[in-house]
Amino acid sequence: MRVLHFYKTYYPDSVGGIEQVIRQMCVGTGRLGVTNEVLTLTRAHDKFDFEFEGHRVRRVPLDFEIASNAFSMAAIGELARMAEEADVVHYHFPWPFMDLAHFIARIRKPTVVTYHSDIVRQKHLLRLYQPLKHRFLQSVDTIVATSPNYMASSQVLERYKEKARVITYGLDKSIYPAADQALMDKWRARLGERFFLFIGVLRYYKGLHILLDAMAKLDYPVVIVGAGPIEMELKEHAERLGLKNVVFLGALGEDDKVALLTLSYAVAFPSHLRSEAFGISLLEGAMYGKPMISSEIGTGTTYINVDGDTGLVVPPSDPQALGNAMRTLWENPDMAAAMGKRAEARYHELFTSSQMASSYTALYHELVARHVGLPQAAQA
Repeated sequence: MRVLHFYKTYYPDSVGGIEQVIRQMCVGTGRLGVTNEVLTLTRAHDKFDFEFEGHRVRRVPLDFEIASNAFSMAAIGELARMAEEADVVHYHFPWPFMDLAHFIARIRKPTVVTYHSDIVRQKHLLRLYQPLKHRFLQSVDTIVATSPNYMASSQVLERYKEKARVITYGLDKSIYPAADQALMDKWRARLGERFFLFIGVLRYYKGLHILLDAMAKLDYPVVIVGAGPIEMELKEHAERLGLKNVVFLGALGEDDKVALLTLSYAVAFPSHLRSEAFGISLLEGAMYGKPMISSEIGTGTTYINVDGDTGLVVPPSDPQALGNAMRTLWENPDMAAAMGKRAEARYHELFTSSQMASSYTALYHELVARHVGLPQAAQA
């Protein structure tokens, strides 16, 4: 079974949530006999074709971007060529150029789309994109939602519920580095014994301005790991508020991230818009047995974090409610520890990479069998 993944960014150029999920898919299904390839775009001028953790990555030059929509003329030809060798083409939505490339490359192989998120921000451009988006989603064989919450709350997925199913994200802790004692000692000396942790790309929908506003009336240590387009804006906001206990660490490697996850008291994840469709770093917190605070935005964040069980869920864009939740966890360490244990148990029950890999491998075989059984006219 050969599967081609197509997405605009991937390792090593970008290490966001979708890239992590594709990585976990490739590693997990690879153990089950699937040969994976990833076709992606790059600004680099070398290393266009290489092996990464048992799967092949093919990078083609990025030509330009419009409203975060990356374009590459070379990708269209590569998609057509690589799809010929694949049994299944696995798309990762949203990426409008991908929809266009699918039709120009005249893909005829079985297709699946992992529907990572609705398009939330670019409302004017979305109107122009709507016809192409729906033609693309109509043309693929199966659409995968990443949580039952998102399946139930997305108007787009409601339109395609007959071809949609749920396969949640899964993580494999064994591919993360082991916590290094020297690193943990270094971070403990700098940050103290207890702190709230946020990890992620610093984007508009992460709600970090809400977290900073909450901290204006609190003095708990908060550690923010990550870089991104609003990093300077957030630092200036923290300075205006006179926050002394909020530490911005910037982008860190996996070893440091694991050390901080291991040391942290709880995970604060204040994303307030539906652009946060799941929350991989929130799931990482559960995997490391941490109690969580998140917002109810009708997406997978509340599938990971169950209010009162694995952590606390607050209304979005509400600094006071977020601050109250932080106070509740901080002042009740026994309760917080119990929530962390239940969070880790929920990870093992629902969110392991092996579960995700088994579900996708079964789907790939189902799609190939279904495609073989179709008349030629239906495949054309």
